[in-house]
Amino acid sequence: MIKHMQSVNIIVGSQMGSAEYVAEQLAEALEQQGIQVQLHEQPVFDDIDQQDTIWLMCTSTYGAGDYPENLLPFVESINQQADLKGLNYSVIGLGDTSYDTYNYAGRNLDELFASKGASRVAERLELNILDEALPEDTALAWLPSWIESVGLN
Repeated sequence: MIKHMQSVNIIVGSQMGSAEYVAEQLAEALEQQGIQVQLHEQPVFDDIDQQDTIWLMCTSTYGAGDYPENLLPFVESINQQADLKGLNYSVIGLGDTSYDTYNYAGRNLDELFASKGASRVAERLELNILDEALPEDTALAWLPSWIESVGLN
């Protein structure tokens, strides 16, 4: 359990809008529970608070396993960081299981943050856009267990 988490910074990597929509739905649901949320649709590493917060990265995979274009400068900034100890994060990845590179952006982002010493506070959620349920519905169903597991309730 993480102590003193006050807020969630949702960092969006979206090429076609699906991950952005999921992130917006999650932000709204968190706010309805009295949790402070900041949504970063054009994330800039230095502009995002790292103290007393959880970074919830919500990204789709684009092309052949790539990050969405809006996330590239952010990922480059992370690559330049020597140490992210003290940063708490979770990842939601959206992908299409008909591709060999299913959810590579989410998986690679998760590995990148872990390699920099950041603390993964919950297992990565992988959403298959081919599932019968809409990605945002699956994410909203997952949210209460995530809130509890990271100690925001």
